[in-house]
Amino acid sequence: MAKFGKWIGGGLGWAFGGPIGGIVGFMVGSMFDGGQEAVKRGTRGYSSQTTTGGYVMSLLVLVAAVMKADGKVLKSELDYVKRFLVHNFGEDSAQEAIKMLRDLLQQTIPVNEVCRQIQANMNYSARLQLVHFLFGIAQADGQVDPRELELINQICNLMGIQRNDYESIQAMFVPNTDSDYKILEIERTATDDEVKKAYRRMAMKFHPDKVSTLGTEIQNAAKEKFQKVNQAYENIKKERNIA
Repeated sequence: MAKFGKWIGGGLGWAFGGPIGGIVGFMVGSMFDGGQEAVKRGTRGYSSQTTTGGYVMSLLVLVAAVMKADGKVLKSELDYVKRFLVHNFGEDSAQEAIKMLRDLLQQTIPVNEVCRQIQANMNYSARLQLVHFLFGIAQADGQVDPRELELINQICNLMGIQRNDYESIQAMFVPNTDSDYKILEIERTATDDEVKKAYRRMAMKFHPDKVSTLGTEIQNAAKEKFQKVNQAYENIKKERNIA
C-alpha cells in the first residue's frame, strides 16, 4: 500500500457503498498486492463523513464522466488531471490514480445515481470544490465544450448546488464581461458597499478551511478557487477605485 495507502488507509467511508463503490471497488482491490484484503483494511474505519480517499474516488468517477461527455478524451485533459494529482498527492499516487481513471473511462458512469450519492453524503463546501475541479478539466483544452458544460450543469443540479454558486464557479473558467461580478454573485449595478459585503460572504464560503477535514491536499487545491475570488474583488476595486 505504498502508493494509494495515504488515501485508502484513511478509509473510503460512504463512497465504498452505492454506485461509486460498485464502480471503483474491484479496481481499488486489484491495485494492491493484497487485493481485496487491502480494501478491507482501507474501509475498516467506515465513516459517514467524507474521507480523503472517498473524496478522491468520487472525484475520479465524475472526472471520467465529464471527459467522455464530448465524445473524445484529450491528452490535455489527462495532463491537467495528472498535474493536479502530482501537485497535491505526489508522483506515485498520481500514477495510480491515472491508471484508475483510464479504467473508469472504459466504463459507463451512472451519473444520476453517483451524484445523488454524493449529494446525500458530502458536505456542500466539498461539493463546490468538486465543481471547481470539473470546470478545470472541461477547460483544459482552452475552451469548454457545450456538451461538457451541459453535463456539469446536470451534475450540479443533481448534487444540490445552488444556481448562483454554479454561475460563480463557471465565471472563473468561462470569462465574460461581467465575470468578476458573477464570481462574487452580484450584479454590475451593485453599490460599493454591496461589493465589499459580497466579497466577505464569498471569502467565507470558498475559504480553504471549509474542506480542511478532507486533508491538507484537498485544502491546498481549494486555494485556487479562493484566489479567484480574491482576484475578482481586486479587479472590481481597481475598476471602481475602491480603497
